[in-house]
Amino acid sequence: MAELLLELFSEEIPARMQNKAADDLARLISAGLKEAGLDCDDIRGFATARRLAVVVDGLPAAQLDTFEEKRGPRVGAPDKAVEGFMKSAGLSRDQLEERETEKGSFYYAVIENKGRPTMDVLPGLLNTAISAVPWPKPMRWGAYSARWVRPLHNILCLFDGKTVPLAWEHLTANNQTFGHRFMAPEAITVKDFADYQARLKSAYVVLDATDREKIIAKDAARLAAAEGLALIEDPALLSEVAGLVEWPESLIGSIDTSFLEVPQEALISAMRSHQKYFSLAGSDGRMAPRFIVVANLRAEDGGREITAGNERVLSARLSDAKFFWDKDREKSLESRVPDLEKIIFHAKLGTVREKVERIIKLTAEIAPFVPNSDAEAAARAALLAKADLTTEMVGEFADLQGLMGRYYAAHDGESVAVATAIEEHYSPLGPNDSCPSEPASVIVALADKIDTLTGFFAIDEKPTGSKDPYALRRAALGVIRLVLENRLRLPLLDIFRKSGALHDVPETLDESELLAFFADRLKVHLKEQNVRHDYITAAFALGEDDLLRLMARVEALSSFLDSEDGANLLIAYRRAANILRIEEKKDGVTYDAPVDEALLADAEELALDKRIKEVSGLVTAAIDMDEFEAAGAAAARLRKPVDAFFDKVTVNAEDAALRANRLRLLSTIRNLLDQLADLSKIEG
Repeated sequence: MAELLLELFSEEIPARMQNKAADDLARLISAGLKEAGLDCDDIRGFATARRLAVVVDGLPAAQLDTFEEKRGPRVGAPDKAVEGFMKSAGLSRDQLEERETEKGSFYYAVIENKGRPTMDVLPGLLNTAISAVPWPKPMRWGAYSARWVRPLHNILCLFDGKTVPLAWEHLTANNQTFGHRFMAPEAITVKDFADYQARLKSAYVVLDATDREKIIAKDAARLAAAEGLALIEDPALLSEVAGLVEWPESLIGSIDTSFLEVPQEALISAMRSHQKYFSLAGSDGRMAPRFIVVANLRAEDGGREITAGNERVLSARLSDAKFFWDKDREKSLESRVPDLEKIIFHAKLGTVREKVERIIKLTAEIAPFVPNSDAEAAARAALLAKADLTTEMVGEFADLQGLMGRYYAAHDGESVAVATAIEEHYSPLGPNDSCPSEPASVIVALADKIDTLTGFFAIDEKPTGSKDPYALRRAALGVIRLVLENRLRLPLLDIFRKSGALHDVPETLDESELLAFFADRLKVHLKEQNVRHDYITAAFALGEDDLLRLMARVEALSSFLDSEDGANLLIAYRRAANILRIEEKKDGVTYDAPVDEALLADAEELALDKRIKEVSGLVTAAIDMDEFEAAGAAAARLRKPVDAFFDKVTVNAEDAALRANRLRLLSTIRNLLDQLADLSKIEG
């Protein structure tokens, strides 16, 4: 078994593309090897700013030999037919086999295909994989026709220590790479992956992105701790910075304390998005006037000049943030609301100002369902929620929308509830984001998301496949979390209907379609909790749109069907439903009419009818009181008389009246159990 090493050396690859590109290249090579019949033990991808590398362990020296069988003419067939078969198979007559089959004796050719040496297979395979890497923005350069994210300068490719004769456009593979652009730019000859990784490190290149992240995190924490500070955790920034440097050197710099008057989130955003600096905090958790910058080289002066230069650049950047902060506070949020007319929400759904008006109206519909709600505060927050989109700060740092609105609202003297709702109305943004719990925040967050969902569904701009340009799946999941985590009894269909009516569009919203979309999102949300998706489907099939009530149904249904009585009753339900489906189709009628007690003859059907009457009232009353566990327990009492009925009673009796009455009895079982959920949706 041997090792394959490939490195593509290029101009700087954008940090956000590196890890995916390395994974894609490894995936494409793996697929090519598999298709070529070359199994391997392991394949790994690596990326730095200037290179993608893949190492494959455990490759065989050659493909396995394969054997192909072909059936020819019958034994005794004319010589010309046999000779034609031998020619097509490339064999002589004595190499043919005679085999007896059910249809007689035939000639067979067993053709051996010798496996090619792996070294011969790799050039074409790797060339295809390199060309197939899916870059977001590929480019051409020079007179070359190939496309790549940045100009490629060199290809290193070794198999079992030998150079693979790989050619890609203007480049031919060799056994060389290059070190750090500034500190060790000379060519380096390598013999295998271990040698490659070690020589790169000696040339100031840390190949593994995870190793670079660890180095940055450790050095930054050490520098911060030396001054009694702590690094403000930012995994996304850490990953990005690790993609910007091949040899990370962390340095600590100072911030003019006058800038700390600006909200720390704005300062952190400015440092993060524009300069890729890490922020530090003191023991009180507040941002400290210090920052970490990660250089891509080891400076002779210990980094003093680099640090000073970055301090100057940062000062200019934070001066802009301070200017925005001071300028924005000259106008109140309320005075900015009319400016939202200039911002288009969607061509068919109007401006952001129009969206704000819809949200305000919708808060009045949602507020009664939120405990301890203040409808006035929610309406006020809805009016101001989008106003910070017109500020200089949010114009420069879009990730601060909502947050800056809270700061400006507080400056304007708005209540804490209003200011908080302005910040939180975008939440939750994802499964790991915290969910608002303050009443005004919950109301405005729901109104904003439901307005978005009903609007885009009304104009038929729904998610398709993996495409969801308006983040409607995230909005639906946000509504689900807001409802469930705050235990709201919100009638979704009614709210959808009222929200849809607020949109000035010619199309009509299909509320049931939107509810079905919520059912799918709920299945995704509950997947990690091991809640069966068919139970959710069964509960939604009843038209249930109160998510809290629906979840109680699902939990009770799970408990019921996990019990022995429930599982056996489900079998009986299916048997009853199948018989009814067949007989109703054959007869062209339904058997939902009441049972005629005078026609009940056998003891088992009399007992079943009596038990149904007893249980029916209990199940209905329990469901009316949302006592779904009790409803399930009551329904379980049907199990024994149902079993006895199917054991002893012939449903399709010869007497037509008796048969019809027994089918009506089965219909009462089906209808009774369908009050718990649509059991026909249960799988298995």
